Amino acid sequence: MTDESQKEKLRQHFARRVTNQARVVLDTWQKIHADAAASAPFRDDLYSAADKLARYAGRFEMTAYVEASKAIMDAIRQWPEGQAPDSDAIQALREAVMSLEQSTQRRSDRQSSEPPRVYRKTPIYVALGNHELATRLVRQLEFFGFRAEAFDTPEGLMDACALHKPETILMDIAFGGEPDSGLATVETLQQRHDTPIPIIFVSDEDGTIETRLRASRCGGEEFFYPAVDPGQLIEKIETYTHNNAVEPYRVLVLDDSRAQAKFMETVLKKAGMTAHIITDPMQIIMALEEFNPEIIILDMYMPGCTGMEIARVIRQQDRFHSVPIIYLSAEDDVQKQLHAMSLGGDDFLTKPIDPKHLVATIHNRGRRARSLLALMIRDSLTGLYNHTHTLYLLEQEIMKAQQKDHALCFAMIDVDYFKKVNDTFGHPIGDRILRALSMFLKQRLRKTDHIGRYGGEEFAIIMPDTRESDARAVINDIRERFSELTQSAGDREFHVTFSCGVAHWRGEAPSAFCERADQALYQAKASGRNCVIGAED
Repeated sequence: MTDESQKEKLRQHFARRVTNQARVVLDTWQKIHADAAASAPFRDDLYSAADKLARYAGRFEMTAYVEASKAIMDAIRQWPEGQAPDSDAIQALREAVMSLEQSTQRRSDRQSSEPPRVYRKTPIYVALGNHELATRLVRQLEFFGFRAEAFDTPEGLMDACALHKPETILMDIAFGGEPDSGLATVETLQQRHDTPIPIIFVSDEDGTIETRLRASRCGGEEFFYPAVDPGQLIEKIETYTHNNAVEPYRVLVLDDSRAQAKFMETVLKKAGMTAHIITDPMQIIMALEEFNPEIIILDMYMPGCTGMEIARVIRQQDRFHSVPIIYLSAEDDVQKQLHAMSLGGDDFLTKPIDPKHLVATIHNRGRRARSLLALMIRDSLTGLYNHTHTLYLLEQEIMKAQQKDHALCFAMIDVDYFKKVNDTFGHPIGDRILRALSMFLKQRLRKTDHIGRYGGEEFAIIMPDTRESDARAVINDIRERFSELTQSAGDREFHVTFSCGVAHWRGEAPSAFCERADQALYQAKASGRNCVIGAED
């Protein structure tokens, strides 16, 4: 091998390192862009990745990469440590990242007159051999508020992933024309990212155990054979997107040591949790009411009382009876630890606290507590609040509206001719329509709104701080869009509509409030269905 060829090989090696490092930068930016409010832990990661990229690119005078990296680092300097970035910092980062994205495009892409695609949401990529089904899926996904794009070739998919790491990929096992070429494409893609992309595989053939194992090992979360209809695929895609992201755990910490409390707050926030710290045990009742914690950490020994006594007080309140309580102490006597846990505690951590141990314990306890709570308050079919919990939330929002003198609306929705759908297409199709409507509502309503399955094909929506005219406008827009959505039952397609009644709170009891919304719904049904009627109409 000549000196020149050795230099060229070395140059190509470093060029690949630059490209791979650029993808690390873009991957980190996607995490920040997906949830800016919880992105403080990624600030230093992004700066470190951009700095490394600048150094790699500088060795071979890859000027565009160097300039883009420095622009990203300059933007990060506008972002205070330990805080979420403000709108100015986000805008500066977005512009800097766009210049990096342009640098990572192929020459043929740069010759195109079209500007580089910038997604408002992290995209979902569809890689299917059936172009007609792929196009239909993209259209259906857009109805549900997703950003989606279909691809014809593995090369096009990989180039797109280099620019925007997707939330998930719907991948045909044979995408690319060969029996397992889709698998090979995914294996290559996953090597380019620090964190794996969730993959939903579909196949026209019942895969062998070797094929299924290979799919699972390269990030396959699902394997569908035979290929299912768009409705089922969209339900699965929604599972692996940020739209279904887990809310941060709300952790209340009571520790009389201010230094220890501050340390705990720093650890929890860095782990993406929401922490509320108090140092006075006498503030516990107020903190419980205001913060409504999912997990409670108590110091064992404090002036005036013990953590065990505080735990007993907490357990006397029904709503906190199942909230995990973790004791914190330097106590290493196992018998005393067990005695403390028998008095209302669920776990015991000894000081000095290992941050990793603390975070792992909270995640384990929090995940289990949420699962148990979901069984009690959520409908198993749709994942929405059940009838009982919806009424409880309505009572809570009425109290808040009364205290703050805010508007409040309550809406009742009923799927039109639902019995006919069940009789014609079967109950599984009817269930899928209920799940689709629940997803539609979750996608288009605010996080502060509460959505419940009231019973059968009826849904209820609680809309705090909302006037009746605004509530009707929002729900009417959802109604129009939902009526355009194509429903599938085998090779048959049809459309479904719903009717809605909306009432605004006038100071009455919850039961009377619900009755007025129900009457408005009755009027909507009597008026020909597929419409939204206000209680005052």
